[in-house]
Amino acid sequence: MMKDLIQRFPAQLKEALEIASKAELSPIKKPIHKAIICGLGGSGIGGTITKEILFNEAAVPIEVIKSYSLPAYVDEHTLVICSSYSGNTEEALECYDLAQKQKAKIVCITSGGKILESAKKDGNSFIVVPGGMPPRSCLGYSLTQLFHILSYYRLAPQKSVEILASAENLEKEQETIIQEARSIAKKLDDKFPVIYSTSQYEGIAIRFRQQLNENSKVLGWHHVVPEMNHNELVGWSHAYTNVSVILFNDRDDNPRNKLRMDFCRKIFQKYASEIIEIQDKGATALEKVLYWIHLGDWISMCLAEQRNVDAMDIKVIDNLKQELANK
Repeated sequence: MMKDLIQRFPAQLKEALEIASKAELSPIKKPIHKAIICGLGGSGIGGTITKEILFNEAAVPIEVIKSYSLPAYVDEHTLVICSSYSGNTEEALECYDLAQKQKAKIVCITSGGKILESAKKDGNSFIVVPGGMPPRSCLGYSLTQLFHILSYYRLAPQKSVEILASAENLEKEQETIIQEARSIAKKLDDKFPVIYSTSQYEGIAIRFRQQLNENSKVLGWHHVVPEMNHNELVGWSHAYTNVSVILFNDRDDNPRNKLRMDFCRKIFQKYASEIIEIQDKGATALEKVLYWIHLGDWISMCLAEQRNVDAMDIKVIDNLKQELANK
């Protein structure tokens, strides 16, 4: 099932655009001065990516919350977007209640559950996406709605043209992407993945790590340039024979970051067992991100097949949720 869901990602983006075009969002009563996106896991990574893409474009500050609390500054001039695919994520529900108490403008993205019930009861806006799938396989739905909501309230530029172009390109390049994913997955077999990107694309590094965690059942870590140059780089002082370094390369990156990456590459070549370089594809930052998401998802799926593990299995997370429910 996960394999089919990954293959449908381009179609999901197109479907998400249709959902966004039919969404009924209530008008704002007071000016919005800041925006907060609440969500965790597969429902939360879209917030991180949205914030990064809109870093130089958003008209207001955007914050991403992945916990049980909201900042004290949340008020009637704050847009709070609660993204919970199931609608029952306890952290997102807590943030919803706090946003309601602090009189924020609330919009929910969900497939149902308690958060949809609350939104309807309280008269808040919501966008319903198709349910019944793992949240991590529905990033196309949530990410598209986040961009739509922010543009609807004139807090950021509209991104539907870029999303559609990306979906069409991914459909055309699907087989090439799968072939590249298989090649990269072979290099990751029995290796510990260490993922690096620039800070502009940390969301992609996080998403890839999360997909390796959940789909491939492997641990790994990520860091970003330039921050890692001020600390983690010192840790690369001897050989790590089981480590494969994955670099997300952006041809349009800051020239100083390119110099930093070039220096780091020499260190990695000396001490890591392998370096895997993933080049960007796309005319815009968003198109690059959607390409990297799709390629990373396929890599995690191919690695799951190599390791003969079930990409759908997340029993340990289900057990944790049951444990919490019993307390």
